[in-house]
Amino acid sequence: MMVGLYFTLGIFLLLAAKDPRRHRSLIWFTVWSSAVHVAIMAVQAFSSPEHYPHLIADVPALFLAAVVLGVLMPRERSSA
Repeated sequence: MMVGLYFTLGIFLLLAAKDPRRHRSLIWFTVWSSAVHVAIMAVQAFSSPEHYPHLIADVPALFLAAVVLGVLMPRERSSA
């Protein structure tokens, strides 16, 4: 299920990359939903030994993707 969800989101992010300012909400949704997903996965991994391997690969990879996307996102210019 998650692969299908992230594959579909990836397609839309590739389309949004052509004009990131126009698609800010989709990109920021991806950043924040990934951060929340990472937090939930980390809590579950610490509370259940069978989920511990997620701390090795999934949690760092998703966290890195969220950080990189957030850093690369163009900032709004103030109109002052």
